[in-house]
Amino acid sequence: MKQTKNGSQASEVHEKRWAIVSLASIPLIMTLGNSMLIPVLPAMEKEMDISKLQSSYIITVYSIVAIFLIPIAGFLSDRFGRKVVIIPSLIIAGLGGLLSGYAAWKMDNPFGLVLTGRILQGIGVSGTAPIVLPLVGDMFRREKDVSATLGIIETANTFGKVLSPILGALLAGVIWFLPFMSIPIFCLISVLLIIFLVKKPPHEEAGPKFKEFWKNTKAVFHQHGKWLTAVFLIGAILMFVLFGVLFYLSNILEDHYHYKGVTKGFLLAGPLAALCLTAYITGKRIKDNLVVMKWVTFVGIALSGVAVVAVRFSDQFVYLLIIFLISGVGIGASLPCLDSLITQSIEKDVRGTVTSIYSAMRFVGVAGGPPTVAILMEKSLTWMVSLLALLALGAALLAFKEIHPEKDAPPSEKTV
Repeated sequence: MKQTKNGSQASEVHEKRWAIVSLASIPLIMTLGNSMLIPVLPAMEKEMDISKLQSSYIITVYSIVAIFLIPIAGFLSDRFGRKVVIIPSLIIAGLGGLLSGYAAWKMDNPFGLVLTGRILQGIGVSGTAPIVLPLVGDMFRREKDVSATLGIIETANTFGKVLSPILGALLAGVIWFLPFMSIPIFCLISVLLIIFLVKKPPHEEAGPKFKEFWKNTKAVFHQHGKWLTAVFLIGAILMFVLFGVLFYLSNILEDHYHYKGVTKGFLLAGPLAALCLTAYITGKRIKDNLVVMKWVTFVGIALSGVAVVAVRFSDQFVYLLIIFLISGVGIGASLPCLDSLITQSIEKDVRGTVTSIYSAMRFVGVAGGPPTVAILMEKSLTWMVSLLALLALGAALLAFKEIHPEKDAPPSEKTV
């Protein structure tokens, strides 16, 4: 009987393999829509006659809008269903990319409308990638299937980061604003995949109304508040470090080492490839073991922090690439664990909201990293390294002190 049950559960993953691929397309495309622009920022500075700080706003405004709207999208997905939120959001993100691309193509001073298009993209992304996490939690009965699928989703996210600098450089090599124009095409592909390949979870019912939802959310934070807050802060710090490092690396590759175009894209992809591969392996290995998730998170953050400190000891090109690769491994190990800790520990009726708050906090890091590093680069490398290292140290201490899976997990998941 057990064999039959396991067989049917294993076939559940196989049966939903195309739905998983479709869901993985969302973080992949949303990552492309943002990270693809990072290697192109120096070119945009020249074409639009803007400063480094202004170019960082192209990344930042997208993220700031998402910070505020993601929790609302999470509530709406809990209330009305995941697909009802995801599909219109993808369409809005595509329209934002189209507006930015059109402004860059047709206007003499396009910066203002480019930022407006990026704001539209931020509105769209609020209801896409963050909603995927709770949808995965809804799709499977076994927590190990949830963890493995979340590992695939996080890998798609990080693979988007690997592909982004290469694809961005290739497209910009044809026309500098082509990366904007590619976004609506990617969004259309994802919309079609979601419509035709992702089915509503069986017996999906309307979620609680706002009053009940607010009561349930307060109860969740009363029970899990300390470790959830720690996970939210850790997610924000990891994204701050990652996007700060990417912004720094993109600029020094061009300004100091004179790498441009596709060559620069491939060099930026190295640390991100390490992040992607590590995220995939971690998602496969952690299964449903919450204690392992805590310690992998702690070690991953610590490794990333040590790598950031090591940047200060040499400016040799190969040395720096190795250091950033090690930092990518550390961040890649931590992210799937944070996803799974939240998704497996929170009740379904508020899961969308809680994971959305977590996603919003990650966007805080994405928004803050590039402009902060742009300012610190004008001061000194020591300032930049010190800040990133201190943040990584703080995140590691939070993981060590505040995440207690055996204590905080639901009774059914506690280790006996």
